[in-house]
Amino acid sequence: MGKFRIRGGRRLEGSIRVIGSKNAFLPILAAVILTRKPVVLYDFPRLADVENMLLILLSIGCRIKRENSTLYIDPSDCSSWVIPDKYVKEIRSSIVMLGAVLARMKKAVITYPGGCEIGQRPINLHLQGLKQLGVVINESHGYLECEAANMEGADIHLDYPSVGATENIMLAATRAKGRTVIRNAAKEPEITDLQNFINSMGGRVAGAGSNTITIDGVETFHETEYTVIPDRIVAGTYLVSAAITGSEIVVENVCLEHIQAIVTKLRETGRMITPCKGAPVESVRIKAPQHLWAIDHTKTHPYPGFPTDMQALLMSALTVSKGTSIITENIFENRFKHVPELIRMGARIRTEGKIAVIQGVPRLKGAAVAAGDLRGGAALVMAGLNAEGETIIDNIRHIERGYDKLEECLRSIGADIEKLESD
Repeated sequence: MGKFRIRGGRRLEGSIRVIGSKNAFLPILAAVILTRKPVVLYDFPRLADVENMLLILLSIGCRIKRENSTLYIDPSDCSSWVIPDKYVKEIRSSIVMLGAVLARMKKAVITYPGGCEIGQRPINLHLQGLKQLGVVINESHGYLECEAANMEGADIHLDYPSVGATENIMLAATRAKGRTVIRNAAKEPEITDLQNFINSMGGRVAGAGSNTITIDGVETFHETEYTVIPDRIVAGTYLVSAAITGSEIVVENVCLEHIQAIVTKLRETGRMITPCKGAPVESVRIKAPQHLWAIDHTKTHPYPGFPTDMQALLMSALTVSKGTSIITENIFENRFKHVPELIRMGARIRTEGKIAVIQGVPRLKGAAVAAGDLRGGAALVMAGLNAEGETIIDNIRHIERGYDKLEECLRSIGADIEKLESD
């Protein structure tokens, strides 16, 4: 457990580097078991969710070694098709292990996944897609018992462009006979990264980033070395940290194309965001004005729309903007858990259903608050950077699921933040 103590009001300056993407790393870790050869992954983020996925890999027979931000995985002895409950219940993304284990072992047993409670996230699309590939699935006492002895390619249309379902079907289809086509597929950059990783091992996947993905099954995969894309939500978080504190910073190791929706919204509030020319890695500079302007209306949508994972973070900045802003959350029905905590800090927010109306105030006030989920917790950190006085944020285990030593990163650019151990 632990808490963050933040003394707000300090301007930030300098540069800060974005880590490898959590949401790309997790399905790539599942994809590692497609091969029986060594895999090297660079820019490895040390996050609670990633640690849980590594524990799953260890439990089914993989050998793992770490050196700084480089991860060495040997899946040659991976032989267990039973995915342990205690890790699956901790992390939602563990469900993508199902497709990978089925591809390698032709059978799998898994329970329903856990993770942040930000709304209903049924896995029916995952299961429907796998069944179309020929997977036989029996549900018994909360477990999914799956057999995939005769997987064959299929033409699969998703009712909704689910990221997890797209990933699971891609992973399973890599070893199915013939061609699989996924229509209405998710377009997120993390899907493209998974495709590129699979192909780096000898897979044959095409079309990621569009709404139609094709997978031609192959018999074997080889070794690979791979660098995961930067985390676009962490990049957005750092941009918000500058915006809410009226600061100027450089955010390094970003893919500007991946954060266009975030950059566009921040520019609407008056921030100047420009690419840094000549930098060794792709970087952007953000310069915030003295006052932030309200945004008429922001709606969350699947990529390339404004990401639901940035909704709470943008809201934290809008609490101190001039005017009234509206946010509509279209993805998850329970993603305003941070609102009561922001109100405790002096924010003026009204919610009704999936709509939040934010009336800006000159400045927030420090308070004792608690993180209820990953991105909502990060939004409270952003609010604390602005707030007058001291803010104590409890339940930071949620935040640590998606940020690698967030307090140290923010301190490196001038924030007054420290981690306290719980009593």
